[in-house]
Amino acid sequence: MIYRSQLVGFGGYLPKRILTNDDLTLMVDTSDEWIRERTGICERHIVSEGETCVSMAVEAARQAIDYAGMSAQDIDAIVVATCTPDKIFPSTAVEIQKALGIKKAFGFDVSSACAGFVFGLSVADNFIRCGQAKNVLLIGSEVYSRILDWKDRRTCVLFGDGAGAVVLSAVNTETERGILGCYLHTDGQYADLLYVEGTPAKFQDQCFLRMKGQEVFRHAITKLSEVIEEALNDHNLIYRDIDWLVPHQANLRIISRMGAKIKLPPERVIVTVDRHANTSAASIPLALNEAVRDNRMKKGDLIVIEAIGGGLSWGSALVRL
Repeated sequence: MIYRSQLVGFGGYLPKRILTNDDLTLMVDTSDEWIRERTGICERHIVSEGETCVSMAVEAARQAIDYAGMSAQDIDAIVVATCTPDKIFPSTAVEIQKALGIKKAFGFDVSSACAGFVFGLSVADNFIRCGQAKNVLLIGSEVYSRILDWKDRRTCVLFGDGAGAVVLSAVNTETERGILGCYLHTDGQYADLLYVEGTPAKFQDQCFLRMKGQEVFRHAITKLSEVIEEALNDHNLIYRDIDWLVPHQANLRIISRMGAKIKLPPERVIVTVDRHANTSAASIPLALNEAVRDNRMKKGDLIVIEAIGGGLSWGSALVRL
């Protein structure tokens, strides 16, 4: 039997603390107008005491498992996309496994920065396609507030914390629904455009995210356009076949450019960056969770997912909901 992966569960968690642009003006030389014009961001969620990469992921996972109508014991594998784990090891996935009481699954983390969810989606999909797992829990969970230099207005205004989760289940390939394909790329020659300096030993006070914003923006437009074209061409699809674009939520200007590129009206592009900022690997599952739960997305809709992050790493996925 040949299987395909279908998205059957969705969940999300955002920290209780909200940091607005006006709040940031008290911390760094910036303004609400400056941030909105360049990024589209109005506010972001930041962890408080007791909220961690694991705790956020656990809450998002519980919601996704419940949405799928499953119990924790139905999960065969746990894949966590994160580059801000609570510990160097063990993996975030096994900490989540313990918290949820999952007995039979195996789990591990994937580190591909903001492209982490797309890379994790491909990994989870391949486990199902090869028959190694029937139900995979995929989570993106990030605590970027840990690695931000709050004196650098070029980066600290861009990011937020949060977690999103999906459950993928095996279905017969005779169905038209499910993950049609994932398309992944990296190019290490651009590694110095977006990175975290320092080492885990200096994680708390000297391990900061650094970014060459204009160059990342330029590569994002080109590479994301190409990887969407790659996905569509592989399935003999055209732009008007797409029902929804679920982009990585990095910058409203990038999101708007990509929506226009594939000729989708703004109401068919899922946007959360204004309220969440860039939550890295958590941004796409958080956006999916919101759009599914408010009934914008329907069964049978064709969704394009895309993301780019440090590495540079980028990818896309075609999903028939």
